[in-house]
Amino acid sequence: MKTILSGIFAAALALNASAAQAQDKPSLKIGGILDMSSLYADITGPGSETAAKMAVEDFGGEVLGRKIQVLAADHLNKADLSANIARDMLDNQGVEMIYDVAASATALAAGEIAKARNKIIMFNGPGSIRLTNEACGPYTIHYVFDTYGQANVTGLAAVKSGLDSWFFLTADYAFGQDLEKDTSAVVTKTGGKVLGSVRHPLNTSDFSSFLLQAQASKAKVIGLANAGGDTINAIKQAAEFGITKGGQKVSPLLAFVTDIDSIGLETAQGLLLAEAFYWDLNDDTRAFSKRFMERTKRMPTSAQAGVYSSVTHYLKAVKAAGTTDAAAVIKVMKETPINDFFAKNGKIREDGRMIHDMYLFEVKKPSESKGRWDDYKLLATVPGNEAFQSLEQSRCPLVKK
Repeated sequence: MKTILSGIFAAALALNASAAQAQDKPSLKIGGILDMSSLYADITGPGSETAAKMAVEDFGGEVLGRKIQVLAADHLNKADLSANIARDMLDNQGVEMIYDVAASATALAAGEIAKARNKIIMFNGPGSIRLTNEACGPYTIHYVFDTYGQANVTGLAAVKSGLDSWFFLTADYAFGQDLEKDTSAVVTKTGGKVLGSVRHPLNTSDFSSFLLQAQASKAKVIGLANAGGDTINAIKQAAEFGITKGGQKVSPLLAFVTDIDSIGLETAQGLLLAEAFYWDLNDDTRAFSKRFMERTKRMPTSAQAGVYSSVTHYLKAVKAAGTTDAAAVIKVMKETPINDFFAKNGKIREDGRMIHDMYLFEVKKPSESKGRWDDYKLLATVPGNEAFQSLEQSRCPLVKK
C-alpha cells in the first residue's frame, strides 16, 4: 500500500510540476499593426483586433503550453511609424507573428522589418501587388486581396459589359498607383481605353477638382483607385455633382461592406465591386458574422474575416509544427489547405499569395434590400487561379521559373 501511495504521490507531484512549468512559459504574442483612427479604421482597425481575439479564443487560448496574447498598435498611416512599431514588437516585445498592417505603404515598411528578422507577417488589409512581387519574402503571406485580383475581377466585368473607356481617380501612394496600373492593364488588354488619370492626396476631403477632370474626360467609367474614407467621399461627391446622373459610371476598385453602409444604397446602388468575402454568402459566413456583430455592432469586412482565418491557420500550424520557429511554421502553413468560412481549398503559394475564390457583386437598390447590411447581389464567383496573378507572371525572387 505504501508503494502504491508513493507512486500516486510522485505522479501528482510530476503533474503539478508540469502545470507549473507550463504556466512559467512566456506568452505567445501576435501583433497587429492597424489603422485604429483614420480612413481605414472601419475596414481593419478595432474590428481586426477583435477578429484576432475571437480566433485565439476559439482556438482555446493557448498553444504548446503557452497562453496566446493579442497585441495591437495604431500606425496612423505613417510608413516610418509602422516600421518602428514592427521593430519594437519583434525586437523588444517578443512578438512571433504580425497580422493585418492595414495600408500598403505601411505594410511594405513593416514587411521589410519582419523579413530582416525572419518572422512571419500576414497581410489582410493592404492591397499592393508588390507585397507578393518585388517585396515578397520567405515568411510573408498576402491573405485577402490584392490590386491585381481587384482589377482583374472588376475591370474585366466592366469592359465586357460595354464600359470600355476609363478615367482614374488615384490615391497618391503605393496602393493607389498599383491599383490604377493593374486595372489599366486589364482595360486595355480587354479592348478598352484609358483616357487619363489624376492623383489625389491620401485622406482628402475635397474631390471637386478631381471629379471635374474625370467628368470632362467623358470616360464611361470613373475608376476609383483608392479605399476607405477616400472611396466614400468620392462616391458621395460624384452623386452631389450629378456625375452619375449624367451617364458616367463610378467604379470603386476596392470597396467594403462598411463603405457601402456609410454611403447608403440610394447613392451606391448599381456599383460593381470585387470582394473576397461577404457576410451573407452561406451559413458559415452568416454564423461567423453574427458572432462578430454581437461584439462590434457591425458586419465584418473581408479584411477582418481574413484576420480571423489567417490567425487560426497560423495557430494550427504552430501546434502541428510543435514550435514557433518561422521556417517550420510557414512550411506547415503552405502545405496545409485552408478550409473554413473564409476560403474553400485555399492555398498559400511559394510567393506568399493565398489563392482563394473572389466574388463580383452589384450593390442592391434600396427596394431590393431587406435591411441594413443587406447590400450585395452576387453576380459571379471567380476561381482563385483566374482572379490572381499567375506564378508565371510573378516578379517574386523566390519563385522558380
